[in-house]
Amino acid sequence: MFRIQTYYLIACFIITGVLPFVFPLWKDASGNPFYFMKDIAFVTLFGLSTTLSLLSILSHKKRQQQFVMGRLNMILNLILLGLFVYRTLTASGETAISEKGVGMFLPIFSIVILVLANKAIKKDEDLVKSVDRLR
Repeated sequence: MFRIQTYYLIACFIITGVLPFVFPLWKDASGNPFYFMKDIAFVTLFGLSTTLSLLSILSHKKRQQQFVMGRLNMILNLILLGLFVYRTLTASGETAISEKGVGMFLPIFSIVILVLANKAIKKDEDLVKSVDRLR
């Protein structure tokens, strides 16, 4: 049986590693879906976020390291979200964005899940510290 933060991190892994292949970021002016694989910056940021989630899951015995990786992952997702907003606002010509897809909101879901995971990690860390104080 896993701790709750492991489930949160698995959910984050799925959100950043699997769902971008399923949901397009947006549709262009001609109605074609635009997936993250068409831009190297999106591929890199989604890949780093997925890798950090996996490393956090695998380092379940090192709570401090997990906490730091969660924070870094949140920063990566904020950068990714900012890049989406920038691209949406500056797109022009034939690459105009006609309709936003669910894929644009994946970093928001990921950040919420990571906040919940870090909250659970902090709670575990506080519990361990309180038990150590009693010894």
